[in-house]
Amino acid sequence: MNLHDLTINQLKRAAAIKERIEALNKELRSILGVSAKSGAAPKKKRTMSASVKRKIAAAQKARWAKLRRARPATHSVKPAAKAKKKVSPATKAKLSAKLKSYWAAKKAGKK
Repeated sequence: MNLHDLTINQLKRAAAIKERIEALNKELRSILGVSAKSGAAPKKKRTMSASVKRKIAAAQKARWAKLRRARPATHSVKPAAKAKKKVSPATKAKLSAKLKSYWAAKKAGKK
């Protein structure tokens, strides 16, 4: 059943029935003593007092200070860059020749 297929009279009857249902729900809530708002009450947001926040901050600062004391002081200086491995000119020439022959064979295979 599609709302577009309903006639005006059917829509009016549906609206009237809905209003009656809402009125009956309201009456039922008043009889049972339930508040007008339905649904669960919102949860209360927990907050920390300023003194608790200060205690947590002090404890964390103490932890970091303890870690800093335990570490050696040499970490503050940047380590020297690793030397790159150098390839000899003979090795470069061998690799170049191998690659040239590989690509020549590959191109010949496509034709």
